[in-house]
Amino acid sequence: MKIEYDTEHDLLNIEFLGNVRIDDSLEVDGVVIDYAKDKRIVAIEVLDASKRTTRKPLDLMGLSVVKSAGSGGVREAGEKYGGKGTAKNRRRRPSSS
Repeated sequence: MKIEYDTEHDLLNIEFLGNVRIDDSLEVDGVVIDYAKDKRIVAIEVLDASKRTTRKPLDLMGLSVVKSAGSGGVREAGEKYGGKGTAKNRRRRPSSS
């Protein structure tokens, strides 16, 4: 992930997939969401960022990144995350009958 701020054009760009081609874009209230052909989000751009976030968007560069140990998010092919074991090792929830 890469976060960039363009001071000249007042754009804040959050790039999730750097080497993926943008197939479609959707703008909603000054926020542009760029999609890949397979509908994954490639990037999010905030237009007029200093009016929509903070007067000094460069201050946002001190954001913390929090990663959950039990992430259930989308994974790229070949990526491995710390799991909780295989399904047969997981405890089943009691039924509500």
